[in-house]
Order: sequence, then C-alpha cells, then structure tokens
Amino acid sequence: MSRIVSVGLASILDSRARTTVEATVTLESGTRGRAGAPSGASTGAHEVLAFPRGGVPEAIRTFRERVAPALLGVDIADRTGIDERLHAVDGTPDFSRIGGNTATAVSVATALALGAETGRPLWKVIARPSVDGTKFPAIVGNCLNGGVHAIGGPDIQEFIAFSESPRPEDAVRAAVRVHGLIGEELRHRFPKAALGRGDEGGWVAPLGNVDAVSLLSEVCARVRDETHLPVHPGLDLAASEFYRDGRYVYKEQTLDPEGQVGFVADLVDRFGLRYVEDPLDQEAFDDFAELTRQVGDRAEIVGDDLYVTNAARLAQGIARRSTNSVLIKVNQVGTLTDTLRTVDEARDHGLSTITSHRSGEVPEGWLAHVALGTGARGLKCGVLGGERVAKLNELLRLGRATGD
Repeated sequence: MSRIVSVGLASILDSRARTTVEATVTLESGTRGRAGAPSGASTGAHEVLAFPRGGVPEAIRTFRERVAPALLGVDIADRTGIDERLHAVDGTPDFSRIGGNTATAVSVATALALGAETGRPLWKVIARPSVDGTKFPAIVGNCLNGGVHAIGGPDIQEFIAFSESPRPEDAVRAAVRVHGLIGEELRHRFPKAALGRGDEGGWVAPLGNVDAVSLLSEVCARVRDETHLPVHPGLDLAASEFYRDGRYVYKEQTLDPEGQVGFVADLVDRFGLRYVEDPLDQEAFDDFAELTRQVGDRAEIVGDDLYVTNAARLAQGIARRSTNSVLIKVNQVGTLTDTLRTVDEARDHGLSTITSHRSGEVPEGWLAHVALGTGARGLKCGVLGGERVAKLNELLRLGRATGD
C-alpha cells in the first residue's frame, strides 16, 4: 500500500469565522486526503482540548516539529497505527500538546486518503462489521435555538426535528419543512421582532422553554400530516450549562435533580418527544438512569457531555444503565480510532449512536460518512447553513449511490 510522503496543517475558518485547522495528506501515488476539524461552543468538561495553549498558531508549529516527521513514510493502510502515533507524539491524556483538532483533522484526512487510494468512500473505510450501508440515519435537525447558541432565547439549547425515513431524501425534506414552518410561525407571532438564527441555523426568538417545545411539537404534527413522514420533536437541553450548586436554574423555575427528571419526563409525555439529549448534568449518571428508566422505552435518551465520545466514560454509563443512546463527536476524543472504539462499545451493549456536528463547523461532508459507516441511529447536523447543508447533501449523494 502507498506510504505518506507529505502531511501539512493549515489554518482555515469555521462557520463562526473562527480559526481552526485543516490537514492535507499526500501519498506516494499522488493521492490526497484533506479534512478540517470543527470546534464546539457547548463543550463537555471531559473533552480533549481542541488546541494547545497558544491556539492555532501553536498547533501548527507543534505539528511541523513533532507530528509531521512521525507520519512520513507510514503505510496509509495502517489507520490504527497512524492514530496511535498521534497519541504517542502528544503524550498527554487530552491532546493538550498537539491539540485534539489537529488529531481529528489528520485522522480523518488519512482515512480519506486511504479511501481515495483504494477506490472506496470513507463510510466503507470505517464501516463496522455489521454495517452494510443500506440503513440510513434519521435527521436530527436543530430548528430553534436557545442556551449558549442563542442569547435571548430559551434556556434549553436546541429544539430538534427528529425525522426518520428509509430514504434520506424524505427525512431531509421533512426536517427542512419543520424549520421553515417554525420561521413562518415566529414571524406571525412576533411581527415586529428582529428574528435571527443561532450558531447552528436554528431560529432565535423570545420564547419560554415550554412555549418553544409546544411550538415545535405543533409544527412537527403539521408536517407529519402534510408529508405522512415520521417527524417528531426532540430536545438538546445542554443542562450542564444551567446547572448551578446542585440545581437546574431556568428563567421560569429552579429544580432539584428529582424535579428535573420529573420535568423532562413530563415533556416527553406531553409533547411526544422522541429525542432527549443532555437533560441532566454531565456528572449525573444516576439521574440519567432514572430518566431512562421512566421514558427510555419511547425516547432516545442521549448522553453527550456525559460521555464526550470517551469509551471509559461510556463504560460508567453502561454499568449504571444511564442512557439508551450516545452522541458521537470525533473531535471530542481526537481520532477516528478512538471514536470507533466508543461506537463499538455502545453497539455491543445495545445503545444506539447519534453522529453529531459541532457548533463551529467546517463546510465538509465527511460526517455523513461517519454516520452511515457506524450504523448511526441519527445524523445530527442542523438543517440550515452551508456547513450544515454540506452534510445533508453528502447523505443525499450516499443515498443515490446505494439506491437508498
């Protein structure tokens, strides 16, 4: 197999016009792979560090001095070995020396180079043994924003259309329709307001938390009636962001952990939520377990900050039966190898996975391949904005290539 003859790292802009990094890997054959790494705004305490102290300039300097020399001449087929070299060069548990985004960009770029060299799409390069690419993920589309993504909106971070269909074209169409109808309804309710959109393209409006859930639920029901497609409401609460001194502090109320479990369970029952992400603090394994016990038979209870795509964190959740689903973000853990280890751990224990974007995204489609190749239950990538649409369009291409 061809060997790596050059590897470079450069700064690019993410969807918030902040700098991140992009890796380019070139093989003896002249084949290349290139990938950029996104960055999150709402980050879990246990994620790897996106950049070393000194930011992107320091990441590029360290890459040139340490990372590039360690990768030259390596067989591109040795994907696991490449990712292990990234860990060895860094030498810290959280990629604080070279940066998690450097590791992510290099790891994905080498996988893309291997795919180009062997004539395979990325999803086949990383496909798990039981995945054949015929089952497509649901679209987990952020339609209304709050929290750290939208100052002035609700406390809850994301109000989501969970859109399912065997055909990705139908799932995408329904999620986009929900987003559009929410915009129409907001313009009707707030005719004089300057309505905006958050980091991920969801609408921002001066709504209370329950009012926003109610609006989302009503619009999803309307789209179900119009399209006869199964699209249902969901939430990413990002509850760690408003957890203070043992309590969940909303604008309208303050709840203890038991009250928070009851509040979220009631939302599931009242509004038919099918997707509930980070409803509790990132250390609250047992409270997650109680919520999953109450409503896990009818909703995906998803751990993001709880697990940060880390297999060791996930093992704690599996032991306590904390959730029935886990969010997967490659740059939370740094490499595709680490990501796939967590995916395999989840699948082995009956948990579904949701492949997710970050708030500061790059306009590339490789995330759709990660979702398809890992047999993800959903692809969380928003529905508006070029960097989000890039993932949806790539999923549509994959649907056509495999005959849906």
